[in-house]
Amino acid sequence: MLKIKTPKTHRAKREIEKRAPKFVENGKKTLILHGTKTSDVLNTVLTQIYHLKRDNAVKYTKKNENIRPFESGGETSLEFFSLKTDCSLFVFGSHSKKRPNNLVLGRMFDHHIYDLVEVGVENFRPIESFEYDKKLTPRIGSKPFFAFIGEGFESVEELKHLKEVLLDLFRGEVVENLNLAGIDRVFVCTALSSSTVFLTHCALRLKRSGTAIPRMELVEVGPSMDLAVRRHRLPNDSLKKEAMKTTSEQPKKKIKNVSSDVLQGKIGKIYIPDQKVGGITLSSDVKGLKRERREAKKRKVGIENEAKKRKTASD
Repeated sequence: MLKIKTPKTHRAKREIEKRAPKFVENGKKTLILHGTKTSDVLNTVLTQIYHLKRDNAVKYTKKNENIRPFESGGETSLEFFSLKTDCSLFVFGSHSKKRPNNLVLGRMFDHHIYDLVEVGVENFRPIESFEYDKKLTPRIGSKPFFAFIGEGFESVEELKHLKEVLLDLFRGEVVENLNLAGIDRVFVCTALSSSTVFLTHCALRLKRSGTAIPRMELVEVGPSMDLAVRRHRLPNDSLKKEAMKTTSEQPKKKIKNVSSDVLQGKIGKIYIPDQKVGGITLSSDVKGLKRERREAKKRKVGIENEAKKRKTASD
C-alpha cells in the first residue's frame, strides 16, 4: 500500500501549490540530459541550448545509461527527473555509430512523455565562431520572434511536429502584450528538404525607416545547425484530448475581507482602528450639548415659577 505524505511546513505547502495545475500555467522549464556516450559537438550543442534558456532550464552533466526515450521502459528515469525538477520539456543528447550527434526533443504531460522528435545535428557552428557587435547580444529571458521558411512546415508531418516542439522549447512564458522595443532576437528555421531544417539564432536590430514601423535587420549571432529528422512519435488521441482540456470559466480574483453566504449574500468586514473616545476633551461649544442646556434651563425656570406661586399663595 502506498503511503501518501502531506507537507508539514509552510514552505513545502507553497512548493506543492506552485506545481499544482492552474488555469494559466507558468513558463515551461527545460531539462537537459546526457546519454551514455556523447561527442564534443553534442556537448557544445547541449551547453549552448542551456545558455539560450538558462533563465528557465535545468542541466544535468552526469551520464544516464537507463534513458532510452523511444523504447518501452526506457522513459522511467526521464519521467522521474521531470517530476523531481518540475520540467515539462526535455532535450536528451546521445552519440552512437548508428545515430551520431543525436538529439531527442520531447514534451511531457503530467510528468509522462507526451511526444518525441529525434534529430541529428549537422554543420554545427557555435556562438564563438560568429563575429558581431557585442552590443547586439540578446538579453537573457527576452521574448523571441520565430520565422519558419518553407512549405514543408505546413505539408510534411515530421516538420509540422518539429515546428510545434521548437516553438514550445524556445518561446518562454506566454504573454498577452509585447513591447516592440524589447524584442531583440529571432529564431530562423528554413526547410531545406522534407527531412532537414536549418536553424539559426539572430539578433534583431531596429533602424529608422521614416514611418512608425522601424526597419528590422537580422545579425546572425549563433548558434546555427542543420537538424535532420530521424524519428518522431505523436501522442495518441486520448492523451492529446486530455492534454488539450481547458475551461471557459476564468478564476475569480479573491477580494480581501469579503465573503459570500447563501442566505445573507455578500458579507464584508470593515476594520476600524481604535478611536480612543475616552481621552477626548469635550468643549462647551459642542452642538449636541445645546439642546440639553436648553431643556435644563426650561426645567430650572419651571421650578422657580412653581416656587414663586407657592410663596404667593401662602402669603
